[in-house]
Amino acid sequence: MVSHVPSEAPGDERGALLSFIEEQRGGIRRALLGLTDEQAASRPSASELSLSGLLKHVAEVEQGWIARAKGEAPAVKRDESNWHECFVLVEGETVASQLAYWEKVAAETEAFLRSVPSIDDTFALPPDPWFPPEGRVSMRWVALHLIRETARHAGHADIIRESLDGATAFELVDRERAG
Repeated sequence: MVSHVPSEAPGDERGALLSFIEEQRGGIRRALLGLTDEQAASRPSASELSLSGLLKHVAEVEQGWIARAKGEAPAVKRDESNWHECFVLVEGETVASQLAYWEKVAAETEAFLRSVPSIDDTFALPPDPWFPPEGRVSMRWVALHLIRETARHAGHADIIRESLDGATAFELVDRERAG
């Protein structure tokens, strides 16, 4: 769904970046409107992706990047042995619990990015094999990465939702308003 991101206040680059992250979060949230946990977990396309799995993944990725930027370890350590679990709800997890968790993560992202002295500040990338040795990225890079990551998966969410019941984002929002 095309949506409008309000213009930032003059000179508020952080606000602009955060607005674009939030816009993309909305795409994933809209794709989940009106679905049961079972529907959200279904995989109606050739892909292994589900809406609930995408929700869990983007929340986990966002939390992990903000933790790294703070110099902390991500809440969940992923490697080859458990990577698959970041795309599927496990025992005790529900769409509602993941949405609540993501809301908390989003608030932490905003508070953190607004609190850093400069979005030009950098931090070291972890020593994982997929990162350059001794690599560093800025807070701006993190915000841009979260926009890209969330937007990519919001597009996946649109396709998955349309594959489930043919509903488009415009129809989902109209249904929710009619509610």
